[in-house]
Order: sequence, then structure tokens, then C-alpha cells
Amino acid sequence: MGGKKLHNHNNNNNGAVDTNSNNSNRNGTTTTTTTVKPPPVTLQQSPIINLDRGDPSVFEPYWRKNGGKCTITISGHDSLSYFSDPNSVCWYMEPELQEAIRRVHRVVGNAETEGCHVVAGTGSTVLFQAALYALSTSSSSVAAEPMKVVCAAPYYSQYKEQVELLQSRLYEWGGDAETFDGSAAPFIEVVTSPNNPDGSLREAAVANKTGNGKLIHDLAYYWPNYTPITRPADYDIMLFTLTKCTGHAGSRIGWALVKDVEVAKKMTTFMQITTIGVSKDSQLRAAKILDVVAEDCEQHAADKTFFGESRKLMAERWEKLREAVKDKKDVFTLPKYPKRYCNFSGRYFQPAPGKKNISSNVMYCVVRT
Repeated sequence: MGGKKLHNHNNNNNGAVDTNSNNSNRNGTTTTTTTVKPPPVTLQQSPIINLDRGDPSVFEPYWRKNGGKCTITISGHDSLSYFSDPNSVCWYMEPELQEAIRRVHRVVGNAETEGCHVVAGTGSTVLFQAALYALSTSSSSVAAEPMKVVCAAPYYSQYKEQVELLQSRLYEWGGDAETFDGSAAPFIEVVTSPNNPDGSLREAAVANKTGNGKLIHDLAYYWPNYTPITRPADYDIMLFTLTKCTGHAGSRIGWALVKDVEVAKKMTTFMQITTIGVSKDSQLRAAKILDVVAEDCEQHAADKTFFGESRKLMAERWEKLREAVKDKKDVFTLPKYPKRYCNFSGRYFQPAPGKKNISSNVMYCVVRT
């Protein structure tokens, strides 16, 4: 057919249409070409910002430059057995990982490991569950009412979810520790320091007042890339995770420093029943990473280490955020942190928490980095 041909490049945008009829083919017919201009990009107006999941890929540039030091080789005949050290309380834990954990804490000075048993977990989340099991089954009140689990608000939202997930008869969520009356029955208080989500340094809110509470200290962010290290933490149960320490969330490695050997045994039993230990491949990789970090700290000035460089990065991100909202003080508010002396770096600096709290009159959100 010798009529007009229309080539409509429709990309499903509601943009303007330009028509050009000046092109002719060999048969003398005219071809009309239509192009669609996309509309201008505009931001959607919404009072809700979805920041539900965090991913610590912020440290990826550092490890791209330095990650070659962390390479390990795992042969086909490695890691066949369930057991790593049958004579240890945590029998599935690789000795290399335990040594690396003690070494990095000793170099950084953020936790006392002397006299503590180390229990490994698939991240610190499962170790939190293991600690709840151990503490709620370590007294004669097991057959009584479930132990209340409390934490001072604002608290990590998944604490409540993790406590309620299994609907256990051993423990149940008790809410805000600040308003909890702990004088009647035993309870478990979770102390997160630096706190998630507001970055504040905390001590027990209710257990220290009543004397009958059991404590779990979540110290995931107590590293010098987030906050000044003012003293070695020294508590009955201390939880840490490779995710926050070095950013290797995908390796799923966490550890607990536990003073009471019976509690450590019960936590290990929980791990045995639920996961039959922790991946040896992940343990060996984590051990290598922690050894590289510790050696770096031993051989270089603090600012030239992983913690020094990542602290600078976190501080820069906080500065950008403050700059972005400085003219919107009537809408957004950011917390202010006092400078503290860091024993690791030998200087004063402001905390740069891994979670950024933004409060406003239309929303309350946490920016995870």
C-alpha cells in the first residue's frame, strides 16, 4: 500500500508528541515520524519514607581496596566434621575464630575477654535467642509464669519480634524498661549500647535498681568506627556481630562473650538444637578478616586502620545529613552527640552512629547505613 506510514515510538510516557512529515522514500511516499518526549521528572509527594532494611555495603570501597589480604583457600576435604574443638564449651567453634575475636577486642580495647567463654552464632540474632533460652531456664522459676523481657525505649524493633516469634512459655515481651516494675518477679533486660536507633550510650534502666534482673548487653555498635571507646565493656553476656564490626553481613557470624560457664553451655545447647553449630567456612573467613583488622591496628596509626578510615566515612555521611536538613529545623531534628575521648584513637570525637535518627512532625525514621 502506498499510503502514509506512522511510526509511533510509544514508551508509555504521557509526554508531548512531535510530528515530522518532511521525510520521503524512493516511491515518493511520505513517512511521518512521531517521537514522544518523556515528562519532566518530579518527586512524589509522600509523608512516608520506607527505610525498613539496612545493608552495611557502605564499607565495600574499603574492602575492594584491601580485601585481597583476607583471601583464604578451603579445600574439598576441609570442614567435613561437625566438631571443631570437642574439649571447648562451644565445641563447634573454630579455634582460629576464637583467637581472632579475643585478639581484636584486646587491640581495640572495647571488651574484656579474660574469664569469658566465647560462643559463636549465625549472626548475633540467634545468640540473642540463645541467651534468652539460657537465662530463662537457669532458675527454679522455669515452671512459673514466663519471664518478662524488657528494653528501654527507643529500642531495636526486632527485639519484640524475636521475643514473640516462638510464643515461648519461657519468656515474653514486657515492653519499655523505663516503665517496667521489676520488683516482683525475675526478668531479663536488654541493654543496647550504643543504642539502636539513637546511638546513645546506655546502662541498665531497671535491673540496677531492683537487683533481680538478668542482663543481656547488645554491643554490636561498640566499635571505634561508630563511637569513642571509653573503656572495655565488662558484663555477664555481651553480644557482637561481624556485620557491624567490619560490614560483612553476608558471612552471618556473631559471637557472645559469656562469664558464666553454665549459661555458655546452655547457649551452646540452643545452637546445637537449632542449627547444629555454625558454618566452618564462614568462621574461617571471619577469623581471617578479624586477624587482618587486628594486625592493621597493631602496625599502623589508628587513623590509617579500617576503623579509622570507616569512622571518617561515617562522620562525612553524618555531616552531609546535617547539611541537608540544616535549613529545615522546623521539620527535621537530628540528635546531637557530645565529644568523648577514645582510648583506641587517642583523640576526642563525636559518635557517628550506624543508624541515623531523624524525627519530624510528620514521621519518625531511622536511616540505616
